[in-house]
Amino acid sequence: MILGNNWLQRADPNRGRFRSFLLKSLQNFLNNVAERNHARKRGGDVEFISWDNWMAEGPSDISISDHAFDTLPPERLFDRRWAQTVVEQALRRLREECENKARLRLFEALSAYLTAERVDVSYANLSATLGIAESAVKKQLHNMRQRYRWLLRDEVLHTVEAPDDVEDEIRHLCAALAAGPE
Repeated sequence: MILGNNWLQRADPNRGRFRSFLLKSLQNFLNNVAERNHARKRGGDVEFISWDNWMAEGPSDISISDHAFDTLPPERLFDRRWAQTVVEQALRRLREECENKARLRLFEALSAYLTAERVDVSYANLSATLGIAESAVKKQLHNMRQRYRWLLRDEVLHTVEAPDDVEDEIRHLCAALAAGPE
């Protein structure tokens, strides 16, 4: 790095010894590396929860309770409401897409299972409700889940500066939704 950037030209014999210049340069380099290695990304020591896991546990917890309004700081309420809005927008878009394709009945039957684990879904019951084969139910639910995830990522993409920030923002979204009262 010293040779590549012509750093040696900065060495001024009037300011001290060359050995001191090299020592100080090395110390600065090591300090920069240590800072970079110990830097925290947004969230610090927060343990993030997988979106799929969180939604499988409690998708009905999206609403903000009165208790949360009383106990959560305004910043957390804002983050939580933002996260809810992003999720609602993705679901609204999916509903509109299904409606435009004359599949509103399919959306209404399957939307509750978009984030449920496979073991929590009774494909036989859904098959009877929809009047289609169980394999078709599985395929339709799989496709709808993929589309929902894509729409959610797309909604998050509209809220970040760079596409590389989507993953961090989704983690932040999940953390905001999972955060309970303090």
